[in-house]
Amino acid sequence: MATSSGGFGAFAFFPVAVGFTLGAAFVYLADVLMPQLGAAEDPHTALALNLDPAWMKKSDAESPRLLLPASELSIRIGGTGLLPDKSENGEAYQRKRAAAPDQPEGPTVPASAPGTSAPPSGSSWRRITLLILAITIHNIPEGLAVGVGFGAVEKTASATFESARNLAIGIGIQNFPEGLAVSLPLRGAGFSTWRAFWYGQLSGMVEPLAGLFGAFAVVLAEPLLPYALAFAAGAMVYVVMDDIIPEAQISGNGKLASWTSILGFVVMMSLDVGLG
Repeated sequence: MATSSGGFGAFAFFPVAVGFTLGAAFVYLADVLMPQLGAAEDPHTALALNLDPAWMKKSDAESPRLLLPASELSIRIGGTGLLPDKSENGEAYQRKRAAAPDQPEGPTVPASAPGTSAPPSGSSWRRITLLILAITIHNIPEGLAVGVGFGAVEKTASATFESARNLAIGIGIQNFPEGLAVSLPLRGAGFSTWRAFWYGQLSGMVEPLAGLFGAFAVVLAEPLLPYALAFAAGAMVYVVMDDIIPEAQISGNGKLASWTSILGFVVMMSLDVGLG
């Protein structure tokens, strides 16, 4: 497309390379900025940890808590404790050690009952909003890709309505598991079914808006078409490299692996356009 536009000549690879790199950088910056704003690095896991206040109260009411003297050191052993192979009657037991004689008896302190764990505290609407925003931002490039695809119809021989329609159907199908990835952790954390479903829908509402923006941008400013298409492609390829390919994350250098893949893709694409 950049070659057929005729505006760049031998440098037809430039708009494609720039747009592709900017798309990948957009997703990368979103991943960097969200934790700094208070969201966890893994939005799906963090959503599951932000528990509904009603659920937390219910959990506190249903879970019995043991009162242990503050002068005793209690160490749970067995089960998932320090020594999993040691148990009494199949249950984890506690080893207590008396405090030093010069330490006065203190008040009792609450301890969780065996088999229970205290729910995370500090859940807030601001944190939940940031976590949903972190997931939603990854949907923007998908909406842009669909919008740009429809806006570019009949601009070139390869930009047809059928190709844009197929792209929209494909992205729509893969949005089902994305919505579940938002709703299921919320439901498991204690949110009501409809509330979790609503948050899952909100995470995808940005896609039609981004699609309209992409379509209007291409129609009103046709020279932006190569940049817009490359931007959408770069963002989606980066998401695939960073989130979907597990082998890229096994050595703890996932970002480096993602960016070297993007660099290699840009180099090969530039060579293909420049030498083709």
